[in-house]
Amino acid sequence: MINIPKGTKDVLPQDSYKWQYVEGVARDIAKLFNLKEVRTPTFEHTELFQRGVGDTTDVVTKEMYTFKDKGDRSITLKPEGTAGAARSFIENGMASGVLPAKMFYITPAFRYERPQAGRLREFHQFGVEIFGAKSAQTDAEAIAAADALLKKLGLQVKLYINSIGCKTCRAEYNKALKAFFAPHLESLCYDCKTRYEKNPLRLLDCKEENCKKINAAAPSMLDYLCEDCKAHFEEVKSCLTLAGVEYEIDNRIVRGLDYYTRTVFEFVSTAIGAQGTVCAGGRYDGLIEELGGNSVPAVGFAAGLERLLIVMEQTGVVIPEPQKPTVYLAGMDNACRRKAFEIAASLRSAGVFAEIDHMDRSVKAQFKYADKLGAKYVAVIGGNELAEGVMNVKNMASGESEKVKFNDAVVYFQGK
Repeated sequence: MINIPKGTKDVLPQDSYKWQYVEGVARDIAKLFNLKEVRTPTFEHTELFQRGVGDTTDVVTKEMYTFKDKGDRSITLKPEGTAGAARSFIENGMASGVLPAKMFYITPAFRYERPQAGRLREFHQFGVEIFGAKSAQTDAEAIAAADALLKKLGLQVKLYINSIGCKTCRAEYNKALKAFFAPHLESLCYDCKTRYEKNPLRLLDCKEENCKKINAAAPSMLDYLCEDCKAHFEEVKSCLTLAGVEYEIDNRIVRGLDYYTRTVFEFVSTAIGAQGTVCAGGRYDGLIEELGGNSVPAVGFAAGLERLLIVMEQTGVVIPEPQKPTVYLAGMDNACRRKAFEIAASLRSAGVFAEIDHMDRSVKAQFKYADKLGAKYVAVIGGNELAEGVMNVKNMASGESEKVKFNDAVVYFQGK
């Protein structure tokens, strides 16, 4: 037997409605915020993620699914959605169109990491990207969209925000970080020793317990913000207040990807323990230029669908069950089943949810099956009914029955 690869998961037919519900809510929120859907390839040239995500990040150095294609080109399954959206923005000349370009996606993504609750090697993201607007109001709007999504899904989460500044003020902060970590260098993990030289900000994102203890006393980026970044962050906070979005400042949030600038944020739930971040993002004003485009400001976020569903389940959020069949058509013999098939086809063409027997069950067994499906009505066609051109329709809730002509079936059930 061939088993499913480690770190992947089947979504079974009886569970897919939960995914459809979450995706439907996400699409509804996107519509409210005038976000249009973009669909990018599942795989891209590896260089896109090396340049966009950052070659010092764990995602690039440890977690990407990278391979050579038959043309000896290095290809990578996308580990996140932003870099592909940014590439599409550049390649399709969107910078010369109407700005801001506001878009969203629902996409699979792939990272080779240790599977755990809410973290698989193939996972799914709802992501939002807004290209072309530098205003702090845009940051607040992106956060408000994420907040609206999580509230609509019935989740209780905390929003944490921070600013990691721009290239100018971050250069000063990196100096301060290197000065702070220098005496602790030998105590840092192997990865952090590399980060110390290449990208000191990544030290604050380390998950090793000893490194976390050391960086707890590290200087705060907020103390090194330039005047422009300070003003931007203050405006973000002010706009969030205007929008009624509650937040807390956490000066240790740096996010795990190199493209972020200024505002970064995380929505966190405690329902799945230490891995409680269900939605995160921030501003990334340098990404488009890093990928070969002009200098275009941008902000966005992504939410993991698996994590959202886990938190919803663990906090008792009730997901509406899928629609039940309006009518189940039960035929007593082959001729009657053929007629049931014909009527079901006409009902479906008219938008009525109809189901029929495919297993040659007895009428009694068909009633039991219809009850399991939750059908509102069962329409029985036997030899006498076939001769008379009628079906005996039973209301499964009340138990009442009435005869309905075959030719009247569509009108009858459309009103149910």
